[in-house]
Amino acid sequence: MESYRCLRNFQQEVISGEKDLVEVAGEYIHRIKQLNHLNAFVEVFEEETLKRSHDIQQKMRDGKGGKLAGLIIGIKDLICYKGHKVSAGSRMLSNYTSIFSSTVVERLLDEDAIIIGRLNCDEFAMGGSNENSYFGPVKNHADNNRVSGGSSGGSAVAVQADLCMASLGTDTGGSVRQPASFCGVVGMKPTYGRVSRHGIIAYASSFDQVGPLTKSVEDAALILEVIAGADEYDSTASSLPVPSYTEQLTNTGLRKIAYFPETLYAEGLDPEVKKLTEQTICKLKDQGHTVDAVSFPFLDYVVPAYYILTMAESSSNLARYDGVHYGYRSEGAIDLESTYKKSRSEGFGQEVQRRIMLGTFVLSAGYYDAYYSKAQKVRRLISRKMNEVLEEYDFILMPTCPGPAFKLGEKNSDPVTMYLADIFTVQASLAGLPAISLPLGNTREGLPLGIQLIGAKFQESAVMAFSQGLMADSKNNNAD
Repeated sequence: MESYRCLRNFQQEVISGEKDLVEVAGEYIHRIKQLNHLNAFVEVFEEETLKRSHDIQQKMRDGKGGKLAGLIIGIKDLICYKGHKVSAGSRMLSNYTSIFSSTVVERLLDEDAIIIGRLNCDEFAMGGSNENSYFGPVKNHADNNRVSGGSSGGSAVAVQADLCMASLGTDTGGSVRQPASFCGVVGMKPTYGRVSRHGIIAYASSFDQVGPLTKSVEDAALILEVIAGADEYDSTASSLPVPSYTEQLTNTGLRKIAYFPETLYAEGLDPEVKKLTEQTICKLKDQGHTVDAVSFPFLDYVVPAYYILTMAESSSNLARYDGVHYGYRSEGAIDLESTYKKSRSEGFGQEVQRRIMLGTFVLSAGYYDAYYSKAQKVRRLISRKMNEVLEEYDFILMPTCPGPAFKLGEKNSDPVTMYLADIFTVQASLAGLPAISLPLGNTREGLPLGIQLIGAKFQESAVMAFSQGLMADSKNNNAD
């Protein structure tokens, strides 16, 4: 089937009658079944998708379609959609049907998007490979023996493999950007507070953000334009006006860009990732942009600080899933204590249990000051340094990941090695900054590689406009 890269062009084809939206929706449903081995979807809303496609097509041809009319999009399996199951990739919520829709879902539907199904993810968004899902791992379409990335692995593969036009994921410490890099798609993490978290099953509340995964920067800008903005149901959502991102995609003028030399000499950095980053820096300099090396002395501290804080928050957020208030209840429970113990040990997977236990430990009496309090101080230092750099420079450029997608099962025996794979994505998360991963290269084996661009708070317009130029340059170079 045809790979759709630009919603705007597709909408014109539907309106003119050149394309039939119902037929296209049917093609996506057929392709999902055809590529079922990728395990990207945990549920497809087949009948609903076809019916809504018929209704939306009529609206479009009557001139009444919304901004996202005809967009066939998947949502990560921790985004609530009224009347539909949502499980966060966990046995704990395997039979739960949501009684309300998240704000992002309501905004998608209000602008006539078509939600085709829910996408596989690491359990409660805890993972960097999508191997921790109750529904099994998601496989990378570029190489089925490799991981998709996580936790939004299903969201990335669904776009990569043309199972839908776009998807929504959530990014806590890189969970949109890292799978986007592994799968060769665009992945955008907005500024913390730019998008409402209402109706998003929480992992770490001071980090979580919803973001789009797409084939183009333009479509990411359009989706973000729709889902962003204030929300009375989320006090952390910013009340700042949402710009028209799509109208501000023209990148004008020369920019000042910083890069951290520590990232290019980090232990474990793949030589091909280093080469792509250096080539990108050289191209930007050749175009007249100012690109400077700026020291970032806290690189060794970003991963420990991030995991201490997010594990502490997950310990608190997941306390409600106890077999009494919410979630799975063990059939073997005989009293209150066994209900708690058996329900949580059977309902949660190994990685979630590990993070809850570590989070509970760092919050416990005698260890709070030694770990959690210090991690908060480190977070403040990192945030201050990132903001200082972005006061002088427009963007920070770095690799999205230390390497390409690794093989399934390769890092399962060593959680620390898995955690260290987040070394380049957690800075933006700790500081609450907008960041985007762009598919600007491939390894010799054809595996996708991503380059990351970080901007100042609420400067998504500038980040995406500059990204549009980077993507165009990359496309032209590939064409040559």
